[in-house]
Amino acid sequence: MDNIKDIILPAIPETLIMVFLSTLIALIIGIPLGIILNNTRPGGISESQKFYKILDAVINILRSFPFVILMIVVFPLSRVIVGKAYGTAAMIIPLSLSAAPFVARLMEGYFIQIESGIIEAAKSMGSTKREIIFKVLIPEAMPMIVNGITMTIINVIGYSAMAGVMGGGGLGDVANRYGYQRNELKILWAAVVVIIVLVQIVQLIGNELSEKIDKR
Repeated sequence: MDNIKDIILPAIPETLIMVFLSTLIALIIGIPLGIILNNTRPGGISESQKFYKILDAVINILRSFPFVILMIVVFPLSRVIVGKAYGTAAMIIPLSLSAAPFVARLMEGYFIQIESGIIEAAKSMGSTKREIIFKVLIPEAMPMIVNGITMTIINVIGYSAMAGVMGGGGLGDVANRYGYQRNELKILWAAVVVIIVLVQIVQLIGNELSEKIDKR
């Protein structure tokens, strides 16, 4: 048991760092993209069908990349930014780029669900586009946004395990090196259990926050 603890415990912070920073960057990129998609789509407050089609196509292409292939493609960028293509810091780049289009598409879907009457009422009161975004769209969609962030974190946890297999460290690396290469099944299952626990904790916290924010 002590051997398992010595191997598993150091890997947990590596996974948490990858997940937290990657999710944060993905949200910083993805939420504005989701707002732009919603605003420029047909019927949006800044309708621009040509721009929407281009951005929509780009996001669809990025979402179509299998994560393992994306990691390989992005390795040169990781070398430029981090100085190497392996390790926890290097894997944050592909993790972020993989999650950002996912976030953008989620956010667009959430904003579309906002009743058009609420937006029209804001327009009739003279609200600017900026005010509609920050005082109507985002507050109204906030419970769904929290759910989207929860889904993103859970997805990134799964991707981080794959990143670990490719030299990213964390629980995925432990599961690969000890569980697969050395056939130490106890360590493999210990890593799996920790990942499951992390997912359950994230889901529980996300559900609680969403329920507290939702005033409907």
